[in-house]
Amino acid sequence: MIRELVLATRNRHKGEELAALLGDLGITIRTLDEFPDAPEVVEDGDTCEANAVKKARAIAEFTGLPAVADDTGLEVDALGGRPGIYAARYAGEDATYEDNCRKLLRELAGVPRERRTARFLTVAAIALPSGEVRVAQGALDGVIAEAASGTLGFGYDPVFLIPELGKTLAQLSADQKNTISHRAKAFMKMREILSASSASMVNVELLNSEVRWH
Repeated sequence: MIRELVLATRNRHKGEELAALLGDLGITIRTLDEFPDAPEVVEDGDTCEANAVKKARAIAEFTGLPAVADDTGLEVDALGGRPGIYAARYAGEDATYEDNCRKLLRELAGVPRERRTARFLTVAAIALPSGEVRVAQGALDGVIAEAASGTLGFGYDPVFLIPELGKTLAQLSADQKNTISHRAKAFMKMREILSASSASMVNVELLNSEVRWH
């Protein structure tokens, strides 16, 4: 069984969210803070899956431990699918969360609510030091709000509105968000993989078409 797992991220907010989603599995969760010399993995893939797999494999190889990575894209219909996989650096390489949200809202200025539909897609990957990888994905549909609301969460959470709840992701508690979010959906599938996996992952059954081998 997998007993130790490295979260392949230096993003504190994401690390806290992933630790909450995986923390009760009886697996020791380690972060890249414990591996200060770990490589900075360039996310140059053309899909979220490619980026997640690349990060997980690189950190598993470096640490000698199973590693989990994820990558998230934001597709806005009125913008032809932008920002897509470039969501984290939409306003520039050194952009803050606020910079990205402001750029998105500027580009959607005057667009009516019915055309502000959007979806988050998260792909999570777990890699073993041997190079074996499995991936899972989760999605969340919503609407880009006209203005930012809420102080919780991170990234585009303040502008991503869940119509059924009448709230943005940044207005939800961590427990609420971890019930419905794209990342939570991907990592619920990852939890099943981790719960069932042997060290070689050879006996894990396919959970559905969104969980597969690499």
